[in-house]
Amino acid sequence: MNISKILLTFLIVLFISPTVEAQTKRIKRPKNRVGVASVDRFVQESFDLYDKVYKYDGYAAAGTSLDDNDIDVLEEALDEMTALSESAPDILNDLDGVGVLKQGKATLQMNKAKKALKYSIKTAKELLLGQRERESKEDEENNSDTNTEETAKPSNKTDDEDGRESNTEEIPSNISDNLEVYSKFDFVPGDKLIYFDDFSQDFVGDFPSKWNTNGTGEVVTVGNVEGKWFELKGGFGIQFLPLLPQALPEEYTIEFDLLAVVDKKTSSTARLRITLDDNDKFKEGINRASAELPLGQYGAFNIRVNNKINRETLINSTLNTDIRQAILNKPHISIAVNKRRFRLWINQKKYIDIPQFIAPDKALTNIKFNLLGMKDGADRLFISNLKVAEGGVDLRRKLMAEGRISTNGILFDSGSANIQPRSLGIIRQISQVLLQDKSLKLNIIGHTDSDGPDDANLALSKDRANAVKEALVNIYSISEDRLTTDGKGETQPIGDNNTTDGKAQNRRVEFIKI
Repeated sequence: MNISKILLTFLIVLFISPTVEAQTKRIKRPKNRVGVASVDRFVQESFDLYDKVYKYDGYAAAGTSLDDNDIDVLEEALDEMTALSESAPDILNDLDGVGVLKQGKATLQMNKAKKALKYSIKTAKELLLGQRERESKEDEENNSDTNTEETAKPSNKTDDEDGRESNTEEIPSNISDNLEVYSKFDFVPGDKLIYFDDFSQDFVGDFPSKWNTNGTGEVVTVGNVEGKWFELKGGFGIQFLPLLPQALPEEYTIEFDLLAVVDKKTSSTARLRITLDDNDKFKEGINRASAELPLGQYGAFNIRVNNKINRETLINSTLNTDIRQAILNKPHISIAVNKRRFRLWINQKKYIDIPQFIAPDKALTNIKFNLLGMKDGADRLFISNLKVAEGGVDLRRKLMAEGRISTNGILFDSGSANIQPRSLGIIRQISQVLLQDKSLKLNIIGHTDSDGPDDANLALSKDRANAVKEALVNIYSISEDRLTTDGKGETQPIGDNNTTDGKAQNRRVEFIKI
């Protein structure tokens, strides 16, 4: 056995050995990435969850009781931490073929992340059971990590993708903790709705009325998951086309949610292909652009991108990444097309940004979905909340020039004022206008559709406007006295409340200069 193998064996033994009991003194997040995608993702996600639990532990130490929203956040975090902890041993397989020094660094960072996870799982359980007690100061000092931060309060520092530290504002308990990771999310949805489908108008078991295919599929409900979903069926050459009421313009955005039933037996060829092309039939267009998202779980498979311009392939690339965890957790996909530029985000992270991907002066008028490599009866994929909107351009200039903007791109959980994290691209742009012009003041006005009682909708619209204000204040440090709020409920519709598209248009937020 050579030295390299001996060292690797030692590192694996070190990795799987028990870690010391977690402590309340802060564990320092590693500053630098390893360069192994699965390890870096594991470390980042472990410490993101650790920061969240540590904050609530601080509340408990200060005698602050948890409210219902805090409990929901902790329960969700506990599920995520448990799944993440179970995935740790499999990541060792990704170190095959990696240099010995990098293996050592990866193992040390993962041990640190496992230590943070162990603390987080134990603490979250105790907080939920009302049994959390801080260790004594003596115990903290004896058990503390040698590289820990100050213990007075959780640090606001996080590591960005290139390993440099960046500062983010700590989110108070009345704002969803999930918003923090989205605070730099720069996707801005279009402001003129072209198409929306959540399948609420379709019967379960039917093929959706606003789609076309040369195969088959059906609308379903899925366990405890909210809403209706369209199950795509795989097969050779099978395509699914949303029936857009108009051709796609030069600048637009596409958004949708995915729900995947896949596991480590899912093929490495299992992929969702999203294609834009100039053919409205089930044939490949003369000009097209495609992105393929890998669905398999037993390895970190690449995202593929390719295009054709006048039938000639100019781009055919694979992008190294690891989206396995995202695929398992109902990801939200966001796409922005700005003339020739193509960008794609999965949740808050941008994975594709190609400036010359779309054919010049050749409109790609249609959207097509293909499901590849899925094993029938074992692997399943569902889609919902498909939204296509014209625009997706800079709202800052419009607000400055016209003094007001209206957007249906700020989304909330159904029937509540909880902001969905992917909406922060718009709120971030509003904050940039306010930071640039210190004299600017805004009135934020919420609107709802007509579902539900009038008085409930009025109250909900006001709560949603207040939630946007709180996000601007707490995430982007905008002074509270520069913002006022109001709500109009369902009283000022701009679309037909009898249609899905109309309701989506009516659920909106306005920003008006005061």
